[in-house]
Amino acid sequence: MSNFQAVDALLASASSDRTPLPPAQERRRLREGLNLTRAQLAQALKVSPSTVGGWEAGRDPSGEVREAYAYFLDGARTKLDATTAAAVASEAMDDKPAEAEQTADDTDALAVAQPCVLCGQPARHQVEGFPQHLNPGECTAAAPVPVPARAEKPAPHTAPRQSAPTGKPARAASGVKVVPVGRRVQAASDTPDLIGSAVAAALAEHAGDVEAATAALIKRAIPDAMALLDHTRKGGRYDVVAHPWLPDILRKQTARGADQVWEARPKWSRPELPPGEHEITALDINGAYLSALKTHLPLGQLEHSTGNHHDRRRAGLHLITPPAWDHETVLPNPVGNRDEPGPLWVTEPTLRLLLRVSGPKYGLCDPPEIHESWTSGATEGLLEKFRIALKDARDRAIAEGDEVTLEYVKAMYSKFVSTLGESNYNRELYRTDWMHLIRSQAFANLWWKAHRAYDEGLLVVRAMGTDELHVAGDWRAVFPEGRGVTEVKVKDTYSVGTDPGTVNEPPEGAS
Repeated sequence: MSNFQAVDALLASASSDRTPLPPAQERRRLREGLNLTRAQLAQALKVSPSTVGGWEAGRDPSGEVREAYAYFLDGARTKLDATTAAAVASEAMDDKPAEAEQTADDTDALAVAQPCVLCGQPARHQVEGFPQHLNPGECTAAAPVPVPARAEKPAPHTAPRQSAPTGKPARAASGVKVVPVGRRVQAASDTPDLIGSAVAAALAEHAGDVEAATAALIKRAIPDAMALLDHTRKGGRYDVVAHPWLPDILRKQTARGADQVWEARPKWSRPELPPGEHEITALDINGAYLSALKTHLPLGQLEHSTGNHHDRRRAGLHLITPPAWDHETVLPNPVGNRDEPGPLWVTEPTLRLLLRVSGPKYGLCDPPEIHESWTSGATEGLLEKFRIALKDARDRAIAEGDEVTLEYVKAMYSKFVSTLGESNYNRELYRTDWMHLIRSQAFANLWWKAHRAYDEGLLVVRAMGTDELHVAGDWRAVFPEGRGVTEVKVKDTYSVGTDPGTVNEPPEGAS
């Protein structure tokens, strides 16, 4: 078979009957035109609200759900077109003389003239209880005056009509979509206890077997975290773009490689200790990723800019030349351990950390030089209700000795962060930028704990990852001890050093 015959055979066998879908913006306009929420449509199509958000951001469904989605969009367009046609016809009727619209049932004569609700001049008739002229010429003969305060309801044939949806949501100057007035933020008490319900169901399903129930809950931690996120986002002020276009710096260079973003993960040990023996305590920072959910996250698609300028209303990724760090002997470098000098792409938390420590209050280094940025309008409270729901469940589990819930919650927030990138385990929310920002916020939080220990006179010996800080001295005077997210717990204790210049390599089990 020749190449041309092979192509002909391929074309003959190929299917071209995929149901067409309108552009992403039109999909959203059709849904909002019917005053339907993403959650309502998602329930009808048996998908999650985040999936619907992905379709409205440009992703296309496939298979049977594509057919159902196309059917909804076609029906929505038909219904909106019919509504618009009815509105146009009704407006045309409004142009007819008033006498032709009134009937004996809704028109009454007034014994005493009262101000017309349309022009304010004396009128001898009322329509459905509201004084007005029956002849439009009588209204236009006199200059209109404001409608009396008591007349809040206009006559039916003059009632204002809402225009057809335009499909263009209002936007703030930063590009963030603004939710129409009237959408109320859901109170925390209105959010169902999805965590408690899931734990109770798992224990019942496995006849009280704690290990089996815990394993089952951990296995479903990702979809359950997404369901909790959807519930906590109800009534939120912003629409989140679940699958935005991503710049090349967020794409892996190879299948097993990494992208170009530097998260500033600390891996630092103090090079020398003062003379003598030191009792070192390895502290474990509780819920590091849970606390890091409170960070400035970009809402929409990242936009490119250049110049040595930082806009605190935006967040994202920045190409910077970091400043020299002259305190390596007592504190870790805020950008972590780098083998190569020169510019690098860092996240918003790392940049804000550098800007803060270079400011007049601390003066620990020069400001970083910003070359270019990928940012979007941002908010620090985007995941706050999600974080609080997880934190409250964690606190209750600790107080009640409920290890099942504790392990379940830990899996929810840790797996949520780790699968925000292009993961096969979470196809509902592709925000690689968020993943890098949340991780970097956890590293920045650890750096600030190290700085606090140093500032309070402790000997900072080691800082690793997101949750490991080794110190010498009365650390309980600096950090509260416990299992809460604002507390620390002891991971290990060990002794090091007898002579000046001892290099700190903690014994086995202390890392």
